[in-house]
Amino acid sequence: MISLEDIQRAAEVLRGKIIRTPLIYSPTFSRVSGAEVYLKLENLQIAGSFKVRGATYKIQTHLDEIKHQGVVAASAGNHAQGVALAARGAGLPATIVMPEWVSIGKQEATREYGAEIILKGKSVGESIQFAQELTQAGKTFIHPYDDQDIITGQATIGLEIFEDLPDADIIFVPIGGGGLISGISSAAKAIRPETRIVGVEARACPSAYQSRLDGKVTRVEAEKSIADGIAVKQIGEINFPIIEANVDEIVLVEEDQISAAIFTLLERKKVLAEGAEAVTLAALLNSKVEIPEGSKVVLVISGGNLDGLLVDRIIMQGLQRNGRIMEFSVSLEDGPGSLTRLLDLMTKKQGNVLGIHHAHRRRDQPIHVTLLDLTVETCSFEHMEEIAEELREGGYRIRMK
Repeated sequence: MISLEDIQRAAEVLRGKIIRTPLIYSPTFSRVSGAEVYLKLENLQIAGSFKVRGATYKIQTHLDEIKHQGVVAASAGNHAQGVALAARGAGLPATIVMPEWVSIGKQEATREYGAEIILKGKSVGESIQFAQELTQAGKTFIHPYDDQDIITGQATIGLEIFEDLPDADIIFVPIGGGGLISGISSAAKAIRPETRIVGVEARACPSAYQSRLDGKVTRVEAEKSIADGIAVKQIGEINFPIIEANVDEIVLVEEDQISAAIFTLLERKKVLAEGAEAVTLAALLNSKVEIPEGSKVVLVISGGNLDGLLVDRIIMQGLQRNGRIMEFSVSLEDGPGSLTRLLDLMTKKQGNVLGIHHAHRRRDQPIHVTLLDLTVETCSFEHMEEIAEELREGGYRIRMK
């Protein structure tokens, strides 16, 4: 187990080397949940996630052992960048082994922090295996979660939460390998034992949830998840007893709930969070835990390194899910003013046209008719139906997509 004194020493080591991230109050999420909801924004941390805390503490407290050979780690994302940045801060070389399928964006981000990148392995597990082999050359392996020092570094988040909100009642924490929640729960139970710690996993990879059911570390099969950062098939051996002792409840969230939470954070709070980090909001909004009215609730938003193309898809899906985007096809007679008349009808109902595509002519279509695909911004599903009805009354035949 990790003592409060250990965590306080870690905070001193990290002082000036990481960002002390803000804890912000959310009126929107508070109103929806009936609680006082706060967001711990580790997405604003150096390198975009909490991972730099544990990596920095590990490296800074083992400089004599690491020496000039440097460090090696394996990761498909945030741990890679955290280790690379921590090593650069200590003036040490870093080698990061990444799976062969990792995105170019993540490779470049890690390389920009000064690390040497090796693409090896079909999975993160294979990458870790190869990285551990490199320790034979004298490099020090930095594990992403199953390590006492890594856990202690992550625990400093818990200290900061209670410095800003001493009477926090419930803290929601994502669970992947278990390093983050092991650290935060250790700090929480040492400072305020009555604070409830809720771990959140994606149902697609419920390794901690299943381990708790089985009473032992259990390896699970993982489905593809938008929360890939916590899709860890087996939690850490060091982490499991800490989780058993300190975590009050573990809940699971669905893929569509995670996607909706990412969109909601972005639209309502202008906060960009990865799927693995938005699971905490997903659990809150979908009432996965009973929360007494007026409770002070903290959601740990542990990272924000989300691929730009994925952000675009999530936004579009979120708008569609909330009735904010209307997509339909309509047949329009060729001729001066025909498109203007169509647009005038939509303007009458305050639909904002985002895009018009003249589809190719079809064989079953009259020669004087053009098929148009339209994308229109709307306020709600009711607004969509009002526009559709206006078009039908105007003599247009539309087909919703």
